[in-house]
Amino acid sequence: MSQTLIAALQNPALFPHPVENLRLIETHISWVILTGPYVYKIKKPVNFGFLDFTSLEARKHFCEEELRLNQRLTEGLYLEVLPITGSEDAPVLGGDGPAIEYVLKCREFSQEGLLSEVQARGELSEAHIDALARQIADFHQRTPQVPQENPLGTPEACMAPVRQNFEQIRPLLSETSDLQQLDALEAWAETSFDRLLPVFQARKANGLIHECHGDIHLGNAAIIDGQVVLFDCIEFNEPFRFTDVCADFAFLAMDLEDRGLKSHSRRFVSQYLEYTGDYQALELLNFYKAYRALVRAKIALFSLAHLNDAVQKAATLRQYRNYANLAESYSAIPTPFLAITHGVSAVGKSGVALRLVEALGAIRLRSDVERKRLFGEQSSAEQGQMNAGIYNANASSATYERLHRLAAGILRAGYPVVLDATYLKLAQRAAAWEVAENTGVPFLILDCHAPDSVIASWLGQRQSEGRDPSDATLEVIQAQQASREPLSTAELPHSKRVDTPDSASLDGLVESIRQRLPGL
Repeated sequence: MSQTLIAALQNPALFPHPVENLRLIETHISWVILTGPYVYKIKKPVNFGFLDFTSLEARKHFCEEELRLNQRLTEGLYLEVLPITGSEDAPVLGGDGPAIEYVLKCREFSQEGLLSEVQARGELSEAHIDALARQIADFHQRTPQVPQENPLGTPEACMAPVRQNFEQIRPLLSETSDLQQLDALEAWAETSFDRLLPVFQARKANGLIHECHGDIHLGNAAIIDGQVVLFDCIEFNEPFRFTDVCADFAFLAMDLEDRGLKSHSRRFVSQYLEYTGDYQALELLNFYKAYRALVRAKIALFSLAHLNDAVQKAATLRQYRNYANLAESYSAIPTPFLAITHGVSAVGKSGVALRLVEALGAIRLRSDVERKRLFGEQSSAEQGQMNAGIYNANASSATYERLHRLAAGILRAGYPVVLDATYLKLAQRAAAWEVAENTGVPFLILDCHAPDSVIASWLGQRQSEGRDPSDATLEVIQAQQASREPLSTAELPHSKRVDTPDSASLDGLVESIRQRLPGL
């Protein structure tokens, strides 16, 4: 392919639609022609080892793959693959005759809508994070599993690119401190892999290796027509895409933390896990976040060879060290704890729990979500009945048992846990306390209070919005208040009163936990 063809394609008369502002963007693997209404993407005839576009047939194939794979996540954005016919100096889009090239046609959208740009303007919101968590979780649950006989996703296949990172980074470093840090990171990765080998094996055996996105970060998500849309997945390399779903969502978690958005990252992870129930992924999350950070670090070093300016070289080396330090932070010894909420429905427990997620990195487990994961939705005939259907005694007992079993696993993985449930019965609280004792972590009861008028108002709001998983009614709340068992003398030293409508009370809760557990 010659520059003659690329120059000829920058002719507004070639396009069967109005051209508002024709521009050419060149990356290391493609040329992108923007016309206003549409974007035309042409793959370069290059071979970088991890991708090979050198043949016309390969470029056609990967254009078609890019179309197919991204249509899984988008609607009306990736449109069609067109042949370019004619000659290099007189090309025709979609014409008759033999193709001299292929182009992927997409709808153009404003670059201001990229979430990386939204974040740079300080406008990235919790709603954007929640929308990403929902979209990625839904995507992972419907995307195909990689067949068991496929070697991709085996423990060794997962570890191979991790080891490759260290092999490729080491020759590019010269400072002793950088090399020592890299050696320590490599040793941590190897010991973590050995320790987690049964988990890697279980992930493969349990079908958690999927045809994923492969490149999830804020630069590959945008607000289009008012909706958060994920796009530009990896089409050119199956090992990058056929991976553990944990490795896929870990990329975004790392990207958010690199941008200084730790609370957003924590919220994203907790929301994603709430949607999928894949809490086992937490055992691998720091491993995969460190891997993703070192991939970014390596890419920064690769660009050093092409830089002549000393200032640019210093800035690029700083970028490498920032990513290496981020990777190192994932090897820190954790400070887990177990907290449970205590209070009637609609008192604001979920908001308190979410505050601990964002401020302290806790993983929230919600009884309303896990109950329905076990038993499905409450029937309309039993709606609002306190001890019927999925809220009968046996179902409630099974729900709390599930919460405690999941909490034990998450605590062993090194993460704090907050159990978002009413915990109105002494026996329920004692069972949670036993989990903390057995895992050797501090135990805290978040004693949640709000005026009856506030509870009624919050209940009405969430019922009108129709998005909360709770089925509680005002009658159920009144029955809960009448039957609740107060905190015992033994429990009081482990409790902290939280006035949920008061932000200062929430701030005080977070600060008191930080003082008690300074490693957080």
